[in-house]
Amino acid sequence: MLLTRLGISAEALLDGAAPRSIPTFGEYVGQIADAVPPGTRRAYLAYWRRVLEQWGGRRLDEPTASEIKQLAESARASAVVRSNSRGGRSAGEHMIAALRCIYSHAVADGLIPESANPAIRVPKPRRLASARHALTNEQLSQVCAVAGTTGDDSELDTLLLRLHIETACRRGGALALRPMDLDSEQCLVRLREKGETIRWQPVSPTLMHHLVRHRQRRGGEDRYEQLLRYRNGRPITRRRYDYIWARIGRHLAWVATQQISTHWLRHTTLTWVERHFGYATARTFAGHTGRGDAGSTATYVRADLHDVATATAALTGEPHPLANTSVLDSHSPRLPADESALLPWH
Repeated sequence: MLLTRLGISAEALLDGAAPRSIPTFGEYVGQIADAVPPGTRRAYLAYWRRVLEQWGGRRLDEPTASEIKQLAESARASAVVRSNSRGGRSAGEHMIAALRCIYSHAVADGLIPESANPAIRVPKPRRLASARHALTNEQLSQVCAVAGTTGDDSELDTLLLRLHIETACRRGGALALRPMDLDSEQCLVRLREKGETIRWQPVSPTLMHHLVRHRQRRGGEDRYEQLLRYRNGRPITRRRYDYIWARIGRHLAWVATQQISTHWLRHTTLTWVERHFGYATARTFAGHTGRGDAGSTATYVRADLHDVATATAALTGEPHPLANTSVLDSHSPRLPADESALLPWH
C-alpha cells in the first residue's frame, strides 16, 4: 500500500538495485600491497605477481578452491631447485598464504562473505622438520676464524657474527638496529623483529663497546638511522650476509654443503641457553611470545630480562649489570676454556 501511494512498483526497486562491484585481482592486489607491513609485502610480492599473471583480469569471487590448489602446485613445480630444496613445498605454502592474505582483506572490506573465501579451504603443505641444528664449538670457531681473517671488511663481519651469537637475533633484527637502540649503561639493545615485535636484549660489555665504537667510526649524527654500516658510511643490507656466507663456504666446504646461514647461529645459541638455563629462559631469549605448543604452563614459568641477562653473562663469561649473580655463583654454567670458540674476540 505504501509503494502504491508513492507510485513505485516492486519491480522498479529490484531493477534499480545495483550489486556491489567486486574488483579483479589486477585492481585489488595493488591496494593490498600498500596496506600490509614491509615484511609481508616482501614475502608475498613474487607470488602476487604470479597471481596477476594468471588471474589479473578475473574477479576475486571467480577462482575456486581447486584452482587455488592448482596454482599452488604450479608454483611448487616451478620452484628454483637449490641444494637445500625440499621439492618446492615452501613455494606452494607461500602461494596459499599469499592468496589467503588477499582474501582475508577482501572479507574485511566486505567484498565477499567469509563463507565464500576459497583460500581457507585449501590446506597448506605439511612442513618438514628443519634441517638446521646447533653448530659445534669447533665449527663455530672455524666460521669466526674465516670471517675475521678474510674478506674486504673483517671488522664488520666479526661484529655481525658476535651480535648474532650473543643475542640469537634474526637477520632483520640486526638490520633494524639504530643508535637510539643502544643502552650502553645497562648493556641492552632493542631488537625489532618479525611480527612487529620489540624487545630489549642483554649483551656483553664487550659487544656494547664495539657497537658504540662502530657508530662513532661509521655512523652519522642521526640517532634514527641504521646502525650497521660499511666503511664509507653506507648502510648494510641483506646482501652482506649473502657475501659473508658465500665467502666462508669457499673456505669451509661443510658450510657450503649444508647451506649454513645466519639462522644456524640462532639455533646454536638457543640450544646452549636451553641446555644450561631451561626452556623458559631459552624461549624468552629467542623473543618468542606466542603460546604455540608451549601450553598453559608457559604462562606461569616465564623468564624475565634478568634471567636472560644471567644467561648472557654465562654465555660470554662477562659480568652484566642486570644478571642475577647469586644464580651465576650457584649454577656457574660458564663456558670452559675449550668452548671459548663461541666468542669471536675476548
